[in-house]
Amino acid sequence: MPESPAASGLRNAGAARLTGGRLALLASLAALGALATNILLPAFPQIAQDLGVNVQELALSLTVFFAVFAIGQLFVGPLSDAIGRKPFVLGGLAVFGLGSLVCAFAESLPVLIAGRALQAAGACAASVLARAIARDLYHGAELTRALALVMIAMAAAPGFSPALGTLMTATLGWRSVFVLVAVVAGIVALCYRGGVGETLAPASRRSAHPGSTIRTYFGLARDARFIAPALAVSFVIGCLYSFFGAAPAIFLNSMQISATGLSLFFAMTVFVVFGSGLLASPLARRFSAARTGMAGVLLTLASGLWLLAQGGAPSPVPFMAAITLFLAGMGLVNPIGTAIALEPFGDRAGAASALLGFLQMGCAALGTVLVASIRLAPATSFAWIVACAATLASLMFAIAIRSELSAKRLARP
Repeated sequence: MPESPAASGLRNAGAARLTGGRLALLASLAALGALATNILLPAFPQIAQDLGVNVQELALSLTVFFAVFAIGQLFVGPLSDAIGRKPFVLGGLAVFGLGSLVCAFAESLPVLIAGRALQAAGACAASVLARAIARDLYHGAELTRALALVMIAMAAAPGFSPALGTLMTATLGWRSVFVLVAVVAGIVALCYRGGVGETLAPASRRSAHPGSTIRTYFGLARDARFIAPALAVSFVIGCLYSFFGAAPAIFLNSMQISATGLSLFFAMTVFVVFGSGLLASPLARRFSAARTGMAGVLLTLASGLWLLAQGGAPSPVPFMAAITLFLAGMGLVNPIGTAIALEPFGDRAGAASALLGFLQMGCAALGTVLVASIRLAPATSFAWIVACAATLASLMFAIAIRSELSAKRLARP
């Protein structure tokens, strides 16, 4: 009898080879939430006009998405550690597709927000389990490499998706964008079912009892090996999603840049993240993961200070240059910080990935709220968010470096 994909995945867990197909699938799962957000940004003015709201009110759809995304992961991660990855990947993709269709037929802002909440509930399962599956299959330097390559691949979707969103909105209307992402979710589900399947062996599964789950989360939150790099990554990711929330107001309104121009800028930034991600693994091998991650954090801090220096009405070129610097730093710290946080916790990869995702999306939700609520120019609000968050991230990575050095000293004979 031929071996099933699930059986093959279990047999190869821990000794898997990083292939292009597996990389593309993991990247697709990880990028689904960002794709569903970025592809909408150029359509915001048309959505606001059709639903009779302003663009700022539409920012609530981002905040709700991030909040549901963050909380949902806390349940999916431990349950997947107990039951397995496959039911939650396929179920999450189905829920995401349903939410996309609700958004496509929405006639009011509350219905659109409800659809976005469903999208988030499904996308959070795909995203958290992309990291957990990577941890099931790889470890050490291979895990860092896998996460770096996944980030490079997933950067293409959010980077180029605004251009696709602009084209579809102009030719078929904004509702077609939601239909497209629903179709993408269906294709990813078919590829996952026929390709990777289950990766968590029954012998490696843990109890999902609420008491056990709470103890696991508290244990991770108290462990500097996890919480320091996890918070650093989360602060930086929060800045990224704050930018997504602020971009329409800054580019389309303040700078009077067209939706096409915004889309082209997003597409160009893909290459920045691509190059930075390619450097992450070799730099980590040469200088240590924590130090390379710290370099990335310091680049984001330099970006925040540069943005502050530009004031509330920056010129397009310096502003875009500062954003490019931020993305270069993020491209280093995201895969490295994620690998550092997950590496010691292979026995609870689902819970660790869930808590990491919760922290990231919690920071994203907070960032979008702050961008909309701070009574300053959008560019100024965003600059303060980046500067403050990057400062906190640098402090967290300093703790990660100290933890890494302590662990090395203890490991010496």
